Amino acid sequence: MQGVTVRSAPVPALIASTLPGAENAGKPGYYTVQKGDTLTRVALDHGQSWRDLVRWNSLSNAHLIEVGQVLRVLPPGASVEAKGVVVQPIGGSAEVVVSKPAASPPLPVAGTSTTTGNDDGLGFIWPASGNLLAGFDDVKNKGLDIGGKAGDPVLAAADGHVVYAGAGLRGYGNLIILKHNNTFLSAYAHNQALLVKEDQKVNKGQKIAEMGKTDADRVKLHFEIRRQGKPVDPAKYLPSR
Repeated sequence: MQGVTVRSAPVPALIASTLPGAENAGKPGYYTVQKGDTLTRVALDHGQSWRDLVRWNSLSNAHLIEVGQVLRVLPPGASVEAKGVVVQPIGGSAEVVVSKPAASPPLPVAGTSTTTGNDDGLGFIWPASGNLLAGFDDVKNKGLDIGGKAGDPVLAAADGHVVYAGAGLRGYGNLIILKHNNTFLSAYAHNQALLVKEDQKVNKGQKIAEMGKTDADRVKLHFEIRRQGKPVDPAKYLPSR
């Protein structure tokens, strides 16, 4: 799916009240479209598939959303209180959708894992074998940058299915997003070739792309793990190497 056009003209209050979903503005599980948003970006920031957003919101044109429009970003009937969702848009400040803090992850059991994050048993692996170029930074870098040569294999870090494969998200180049469960997504950016399609199931360790430098200054893989839409440090979920 390509980038979704957003109408950015000012929206007077009287007109805004007639936009789709206006009656749900400010409610948990809903998001009000801002200038510069695309449906793909909104979906990624909330840990969802853009196709699910289309379905949940009965969007007749998946390529057009409007500033001020209110979108459902959690499944109908979902218990938002239990999810403890915190949404942090790419390059923006955090927007708390549900302020209830998430439960602390259980302490690791000796000999069972080298990671410090609770990954729901997914057992993430490194998606590329190159050297680490840049680590996670909550402000400057929402994931890890891994070096390599053009054409090097990019691997699925865990079992999942493809919820996005394309170049419609600015700053990410040729991008793949995998959804692993209702909690975790992973993203793989700047590829020179994408080897999987949307809705395709993939297995941990499967080659899903070839490393490249689309929308980047050098050949590298930018890799993100998102927990309920919020970028987290992948190093806490990956094995030592």
